[in-house]
Amino acid sequence: MKNTLKVQRAILDLTQEDLAKKIGVSRQTINSIEKNRYVPSTVLALKLSSVFNIPVNDFFILEADD
Repeated sequence: MKNTLKVQRAILDLTQEDLAKKIGVSRQTINSIEKNRYVPSTVLALKLSSVFNIPVNDFFILEADD
C-alpha cells in the first residue's frame, strides 16, 4: 500500500510534529506511515481524513501486491 500523506501534509504546510499533535500520535508514527513502515488503524486513518478533509482512499492506495 502506498500513501500520499507527505504530499497532503505539505499542501497544508504542516510539519510531522504538527500533524502528530492534531491526531494524538508521535512524530515517529507519522514518519513511519509516510515511509510505509506502519499501516495505521482505521481510527487513525479516519482522524487523518478529518484533518485534511479528504476521503481515506485519497491517502492510502492499494497496490497490486497488497
